[in-house]
Amino acid sequence: MKKTLFLLLLFPVVVFGNAFWGKTGHRVTGEIAQEHLTGKAKRALEDLLDGHSLAFVSTFADDIKADRSFSKYSAWHYVNYPLGVGYKDSEKSEYGDIVTAIEDCIKKVKDKNNSREDRVFHLKLLIHFIGDLHQPMHASREEDKGGNDIQVQWFGQGSNLHRVWDKNLIESYGMTYTELAHELTDVDRKQRKTIQEGSIYDWVDESHEICAELYDSVEIGQKLGYRYSYDYNDLLFQQLQKGGLRLAKVLNDIFA
Repeated sequence: MKKTLFLLLLFPVVVFGNAFWGKTGHRVTGEIAQEHLTGKAKRALEDLLDGHSLAFVSTFADDIKADRSFSKYSAWHYVNYPLGVGYKDSEKSEYGDIVTAIEDCIKKVKDKNNSREDRVFHLKLLIHFIGDLHQPMHASREEDKGGNDIQVQWFGQGSNLHRVWDKNLIESYGMTYTELAHELTDVDRKQRKTIQEGSIYDWVDESHEICAELYDSVEIGQKLGYRYSYDYNDLLFQQLQKGGLRLAKVLNDIFA
C-alpha cells in the first residue's frame, strides 16, 4: 500500500481512457492515405467532405467526445481481449468495438440510400478508426484500460504506456504531420500491396500481437526517454504507414 501511494505521488495518474493516436498521428495516416487514393475515390471524397482532406477530418471522432450525445461511440475507438487470443475467438463487448465500428461505418458509407449527413458522419468516423486500429494499445487488454493504468515517466513527466504510444513518441520526434507523412508515403507497388493485404480481422490481431510486445517494453514507474524512442520509433513509423495505406485501400474499395 505504501509503495502504491509512493508511485502515485511520484508519477501522477494521467487518465485518458482508451484514447487515440494524438492529432499528429491521425493526420499522418490521413495524409498518407490521400496520396494513394484512386481518381474515383478522390472525387467521391472531395464531394462528401466538401473539399476537405482526409487529414483535416481525421480527428473528428475525438473532437465529438466533448458532446455527451455522442457518448455511445466511445467504445468504438478500441477493443480489449486477452493476449494470445485472436479477435474472432474473443468475447465481444455489448457496446461494440473498433472492429464492429469499422464494419458498420463501411456499410453506412457504401449505402447510397442513407442520407448524405449519415454517410459523411460515418465516413469521418471510419477515417479515424482505421488510424486507431494501428495504434497497438487500442487492441489491448481490459484489466489495465489499454495501458492507461501502467504509469511511467516520459522525460521526467508523468505519463502511461497508452499515452506514450498515443502522443509522447510522435510529438517527441518533432516533425509536423506533413513532414512525417512525406517520409512515409513513398513506397513501391509491391510494398504497398503487401501492407494492404488481409482483412480488418488480420489487422486488429496484428496490432494485438504488437501490443503484447509493448507490455513487455516497460515496467511500472520506469523512466522513459531517448532510449525508448530509439528502440521504438521505427515501429511507430511502421504503424502510421500501415494505417495510411490501409485506409486508402478501404476507401478505394468503398468507392470503386
